[in-house]
Amino acid sequence: MSLSDFLLHSDLVSRVLAVLLLALSVSSWVVIVWKWRLLARVQVDVRRSVAAFWQAPGFDAARQGVAQFDHDACVAPLLEATLLPVGGTLASSGDRQNQLTRVLRDALQQVVRRLQWGQLLLATAGSISPFVGLLGTVWGIFNALTGMAEAGQLTIDKVAGPVGEALVMTAAGLAVAIPAVLGYNLLGRRIALIEAELEGFAHDVRGLLADPQD
Repeated sequence: MSLSDFLLHSDLVSRVLAVLLLALSVSSWVVIVWKWRLLARVQVDVRRSVAAFWQAPGFDAARQGVAQFDHDACVAPLLEATLLPVGGTLASSGDRQNQLTRVLRDALQQVVRRLQWGQLLLATAGSISPFVGLLGTVWGIFNALTGMAEAGQLTIDKVAGPVGEALVMTAAGLAVAIPAVLGYNLLGRRIALIEAELEGFAHDVRGLLADPQD
């Protein structure tokens, strides 16, 4: 069955489901390609930024060195967070180590949330696409059998064609879900690696700055 035949013989429900699967597929591939390139760049930039930080002679020079490599602002927010607020607020209460722990944790969470953008779309596409395809198949079989029952003739050759066409929706749902699930898992692993590296860096920075004499 060609696309023109499908649009000609399908009803509104089947067309809506087909458009939904197409939208999920296109959006999933856009997110996968975009995030794969982004995370690959971030992994390299984070390593370079951390190396530039520790090779700098002082903290101010380290911030400037990090800015040269941190194109997606994943390391710089952690350093900016260490500029603790002035006194007179609850944010400035407690000892220096606790303040550093709080601000570095908040900055790290913001960076990770930004890196996780699009993961929800991939998870949604991977989970609902098979059911959307199955719904399209069930609806197509129902319409096919209803039409043949009204015609008064039920033969195997008349059943096989419409049923086979309806099963295409299930295959389309799986074709959308499988790349989305694979992309979600692979990208999630990259995000976890970046998060672990940033968390280790934040821990080291807190240890460096915890002593006011440093």
